[in-house]
Amino acid sequence: MTTASTPATTGGSRARVGVQRFGTFLSGMIMPNIPALIAWGIFTAFFIEVGWTPVAALATIVGPFIHYLLPILIAYTGGSIIYGVRGGVVASIGTFGAIAGSDYLIAQFNETQPADNQLGQVHMFIGAMIMAPICAYTMRWLDSLWEGRIRAGFEMLVNMFSAGIWGFVLAIIGFYPVAWVVNGIMQILSGAVNWLVATNLLPLTSIIIEPAKVFFLNNAINHGVLTPLGIQQAAEDGSSILFLLEANPGPGLGLLLAFTFFGIGAARASAPGAAVIQFFGGIHEVYFPYALMKPILILALIAGGMTGVTTNMLLGGALRAPAAPGSIIAVLAQTAPGSYLAVILSVILSASVTFIIAALILRASRKRDLEAMALTDDAFGAAITQTEAAKGKSSAALGGLRGGAATQADGLAGPGTGMEKEIRSIVFACDAGMGSSAMGASVLRNKIKKAGIEDVTVVNKAIAALDSSADLVITQNQLTDRARKQTPNAVHVSVDNFMNSPRYDEVVDLVRSQHEDAQA
Repeated sequence: MTTASTPATTGGSRARVGVQRFGTFLSGMIMPNIPALIAWGIFTAFFIEVGWTPVAALATIVGPFIHYLLPILIAYTGGSIIYGVRGGVVASIGTFGAIAGSDYLIAQFNETQPADNQLGQVHMFIGAMIMAPICAYTMRWLDSLWEGRIRAGFEMLVNMFSAGIWGFVLAIIGFYPVAWVVNGIMQILSGAVNWLVATNLLPLTSIIIEPAKVFFLNNAINHGVLTPLGIQQAAEDGSSILFLLEANPGPGLGLLLAFTFFGIGAARASAPGAAVIQFFGGIHEVYFPYALMKPILILALIAGGMTGVTTNMLLGGALRAPAAPGSIIAVLAQTAPGSYLAVILSVILSASVTFIIAALILRASRKRDLEAMALTDDAFGAAITQTEAAKGKSSAALGGLRGGAATQADGLAGPGTGMEKEIRSIVFACDAGMGSSAMGASVLRNKIKKAGIEDVTVVNKAIAALDSSADLVITQNQLTDRARKQTPNAVHVSVDNFMNSPRYDEVVDLVRSQHEDAQA
């Protein structure tokens, strides 16, 4: 294994990394609370007046659940990411002030309106995502002012009262300016979505969403806009089409099927397995590298996404709550009553359109792709293997050539002398630290176990949660810059695909050789 020099960071890449980091923080607040959203969706599906088994008493849980519990859970999670339990507590206090302030403003407005023009509640999901970092960062800053200056025996008194007093101040800030701002934002965003629906232009959102997904920018859109608006709509109407704009697994499935039948080389070989993981496991990240290796394929994804949205608009397809992960199983589990035909058709048609367009693109460029592959690392690696076979044994020099070729292909990166570092802790990192990174960690963990290597841990984390305990960090190419900034002293390995990268075998070889040297 070799290292590559750190690439220069351009203004465009800095902006992309900034948006990714922002999206990761939003995802970090939302994703751990998806089980609560699922629970709310189940209550809604069964017990509200138009549910499968209406129960008036149990239906009373639905309103407080979404209006109070979910925003406060999100705020607590966001605050704890920044400043532990203390940050989570003050973030919850501040967010409760924003919830109460929003209700007060709406009540004041409704008093001036006729009964048929009353505003409904605004659920403070965006408010929670605003208040959480404000509350946690300011609490941490205040604590730093008197850190080390408190007399012995008064630490608990100061800590408790400082958090309580600052929480009181934050609740007032949430009640007045934040509630007013968030209510205004929700009015603007809701008006924009309603306009897109009324003018039948909602499918155009795929022009933004599909490329954003491929470049790992989707979390900022999904968790920052679509999920809060979708929950607002679902609370009022029982379901929302917005939950399907990003979660539809059809376009990704269509792309991977096109590679299965018309791709070449390693991409074709790995596409069937990736399709199963993407469609049934809901890990959409597995198809991103396939689109990035030929960016014109993003047009196929956009066309498929627009087809799915159009189908749901025409036939009334919608979900009761967010489908996370974006698996067909999760999508069907959250499908609103009466929407199953529309949702299933939207997945089938979006996959079909993406497949047809991607297949045409791959077929049209097949000759050029084969010629390019013959001149690059695939042919080079094959030639090395053939030479070793003719020689009758492996060669360190030839192995070095293979390592160099693979590095150029897959983007291995690390500190200048990082490869001499003893590897005890391996971390797979992705945006949320749950989906694709968990899959990659499982694959490498099995390889290390089969190699008989002990005392090496393989875990998965969110990039924001990386710390100095990681000896080697594995990320997808688009996320390596962020991971390197988070853990500059670790060895960083970039891969195209978490599912079956050749880098894993090199990592296993490195760890095995280190163990053998230590035992010698």
